[in-house]
Amino acid sequence: MGKKFNIIAFAGSLRKSSYNKYLINNIKKLGIEKLNIEIIDLKDIPLYNEDVEKEGLPEAVEKLRNKISEADGVIIATPEYNYSFSGVLKNTIDWISRPPNQPLNGKPLAIVGASMGPSGTIRAQLHLRHSLIYLNPIILNKPEIFVPFAHEKFDVDGNLKDEDTTKFIKMFIDSFYQWIRKINCISD
Repeated sequence: MGKKFNIIAFAGSLRKSSYNKYLINNIKKLGIEKLNIEIIDLKDIPLYNEDVEKEGLPEAVEKLRNKISEADGVIIATPEYNYSFSGVLKNTIDWISRPPNQPLNGKPLAIVGASMGPSGTIRAQLHLRHSLIYLNPIILNKPEIFVPFAHEKFDVDGNLKDEDTTKFIKMFIDSFYQWIRKINCISD
């Protein structure tokens, strides 16, 4: 095995028992051999306000931007609200996108999502991809991780209990690992 990559991951939900937080926690557990994943909670990111920005980036925003800049890759877990991604995630993207040195530019990025419905965040992920175009990350296209009926796939403690989803997440981890290697021109 080659280098273990440092990854920043966050969920676009503030809810403590978010299925998307459960999803990235399980990706972290299952990917431990290849990915060193640090999970960031977005609860301290304030609402974007240009007046506040002019006085200096808030500490939580500066910390997130620095962690993204230093990371080998980023994983975003998006919930689906009203056929799109959450305001929490949109607000975070607004802060991340501000110049100078926009930290997602050229950064390997993967989008995943879990929902209680049958589509497993397909629409939200599509909208998120569209919104990220301006930030210019290099997004992993396949495999796509849409976890439908999430309330049936995780136990009350957030552990993944669905064998098929576990297998698919392991395939995703391998693909994201190879994606980062390819983008960074790392050969065996």
